[in-house]
Amino acid sequence: MLSLLTEHPLFSALILILLDLGLWRLISSRGSEWKLLVRVLIFALFSIVLFNEGLNPMEPAPWADNVPLHLAATGLQIGWWLFGARTLTVLIGAVMMQRVGHTGRLLQDLLGAVIFLIAIIAALAYVLDLPVKGVLATSGALAIIVGLALQSTLSDVFSGIVLNTTKPYQLDDWISIDGTEGRVTDIDWRATRLQTSQGSMAVIPNSLAAKAKIINFSRPSNMFGVSVSVPVSPHARPSSVIEALERAMQGCRQLLDIPAPSVSLKSSASGGAEYEISGFVASMGEKRVVRNQLFDLAYRHLQASGVNLLSSNETSAAPQLSRPRALLESSPIFSTLREEEKDTFSQNMTLQTFRVGETILAGGEVSDHLFIIESGVVSVTLKRHGAPLESGRMGPGEVIGEAGILSDTALPADFSAKTFCALYRIEKSYLKPCLDARHDIHDAMQALLDFRLHKAQSLTEETPVVAPKRGFLQWLRKRV
Repeated sequence: MLSLLTEHPLFSALILILLDLGLWRLISSRGSEWKLLVRVLIFALFSIVLFNEGLNPMEPAPWADNVPLHLAATGLQIGWWLFGARTLTVLIGAVMMQRVGHTGRLLQDLLGAVIFLIAIIAALAYVLDLPVKGVLATSGALAIIVGLALQSTLSDVFSGIVLNTTKPYQLDDWISIDGTEGRVTDIDWRATRLQTSQGSMAVIPNSLAAKAKIINFSRPSNMFGVSVSVPVSPHARPSSVIEALERAMQGCRQLLDIPAPSVSLKSSASGGAEYEISGFVASMGEKRVVRNQLFDLAYRHLQASGVNLLSSNETSAAPQLSRPRALLESSPIFSTLREEEKDTFSQNMTLQTFRVGETILAGGEVSDHLFIIESGVVSVTLKRHGAPLESGRMGPGEVIGEAGILSDTALPADFSAKTFCALYRIEKSYLKPCLDARHDIHDAMQALLDFRLHKAQSLTEETPVVAPKRGFLQWLRKRV
């Protein structure tokens, strides 16, 4: 076999081309560095074989008297130009991928087309010894005809070049093009593809995107606007509404502190007033969750302030309940109590207030009472690696101290007042007999305790450190 390759170098060159095609298919995309290295190595060996045999790609093929051999040599010389163009295109693509990422793929494709065009013209000029001027003139006339026929397509191509150069958006950006909103999944030579929030795929031609109004929600990075409109009764005092909505805003931990969220009055009429809570979150995926949470918090804090959301059929003869009684009515744990039990409970609840930053229940402290938040925002803080970590925020209707009531244990979290807070206190001596008699309330409180313990454990447990990969390619990449 070795003697066959040495005695027939043209056959060896053909084997190298087939070997390159096979290895390029076999090596997975994860080993892109190895694929590139193998291609460069095979092209170098292919060039050595040709030049050692006297097949200079800059000259016509020899052995004109031997037609089969002459044709084989001509094919290998033309293959050298195309092989070289492909290798150069892959090298340029690898460099561009490291520098500009996937957004430069369109420019890479166009550059590759130009390189292949040059290689074909060079092969025609050097290997086939054809007049280049005539070829260029013919190709120019053909290009004019093709350009007129593909005018809209070429418009998309050049618009794609403009979009990749100016970069109004990149891959994985959330954008809106003429009202079509979605995440950019691909930008090719003809169109931009968006994955919408409904999971569908929107294909927008580059020529349309270049002329359209583009809104990029991903820039500045890690900042996405979110807003919630809250309609309230026109009889509600604005200062009370704004104060309640500000507490609701502070109760949402996902809202970014900078830029600071705000509350504003959008409109006011005899039929009602509309307020808006606006802020920013760190990712697009949080917008829906935060919008829902803000509306729920707004409802609870407005209700704690005695303000109801606007309804088309408000009843003026609504029953007036005391605040402790209304709090039990809205509590998910105590709402199953009978009416007379709620009345008795409300008479055994005492109001206690806390200033901003004041500790309500310290971590490790066994509570002999249960707190129900009447108004304000309570911050829950854990210790992780010796540093404080805010794990959540609580609002009206939520309870504190259930661990001491149920099992005489303590939670590892500190509960402190994020804003001015009012809480109703129920002593354990009064609450314990009720829990023994009402298993539904006991089970609901136990489920809440299990959830909090599980969350505290998941937030404080140590995650294993993954050792970084080490190797020659990683070392070389750091040096480039």
